[in-house]
Amino acid sequence: MKPYTLELPADYRLQDVLAFHRRDAESIAEEVSAERLRKGVLLDGVPVVLDITLPPAAAAANAAAVTPPAKRAAATAATPASIATVAVRADAPLRAAGQQEAHDAVLNILGLRIDPAAFSAFVKKDKLFGALARKQPGLRIVQSATVFEALTWAIIGQQINLSFAIALRRTFILLAGRQHSSGLWCYPDASSAATLTVDDLTSRKFSRAKAETLLRLAKLVADGELRLHLAADNSIEQISAALLAVKGIGPWTVNYGLLRGYGYADCSLHGDVAVRAALQTLLGDDERPDIKRTEEILARYSPHRTMAAAHLWASLHPRD
Repeated sequence: MKPYTLELPADYRLQDVLAFHRRDAESIAEEVSAERLRKGVLLDGVPVVLDITLPPAAAAANAAAVTPPAKRAAATAATPASIATVAVRADAPLRAAGQQEAHDAVLNILGLRIDPAAFSAFVKKDKLFGALARKQPGLRIVQSATVFEALTWAIIGQQINLSFAIALRRTFILLAGRQHSSGLWCYPDASSAATLTVDDLTSRKFSRAKAETLLRLAKLVADGELRLHLAADNSIEQISAALLAVKGIGPWTVNYGLLRGYGYADCSLHGDVAVRAALQTLLGDDERPDIKRTEEILARYSPHRTMAAAHLWASLHPRD
């Protein structure tokens, strides 16, 4: 594939994107600097590095985010869109499907799937989210490169602390991934993950339940029994139902997978502990809302529940 360019929005929050992909300090499958993002992933069985050059203009626009919200809005309105340059470096020729996956993965990891303007307009006069959305202009959902990565990360990270989850993710990449010719490791695809055994994972600190669920998903996808690609005969609703039927996968994992994998705009993260904690602060309540009440509150923001969750998450780590 020839290098190509992508226009970044004027209010693009570069640091959000870089922080998401910088979670692993050892950076075995991601290489992140102020103006460059390299991501390794197996696409169609081929080791691929998505090499994205982020221009200084994007960093300059992002720097405006440290100013007060009113001044920031005026600054970003006057900031011209900047251009990212994308090079897809594959170790073997990619078929048409692989090339499309590469393009989709770039949009995912740059957080360009969901336009935040729709949610901002939806909550403009909302008493609960209106002020929060104005305080966090341009906030976007940054995604995993592929749906399989999003789902496996959801399984790996559930019910454990972030540092341990990142360590397990690193182990999974080293066991099932492959190294690109540049040296960067590529996140596994379903076929490569399906070659592992439960003992491969449990001997490296995975719980048996987590290992079994991870490999069950990989084998179903690799064998074609579970289709993750959206198609005329395979909607988000059908994929959700199929995932819920997999032993070990529950509603939170499915919704998180839809959010990070597909950039689906209406995921309800009512079971997420951080969402509930942020909602407690936003409501000014003495107690954290239970799952049922959280679901009822988030339902008011359909079909934009994904962005509602994003704003709640971001409110726990404000940039101002």
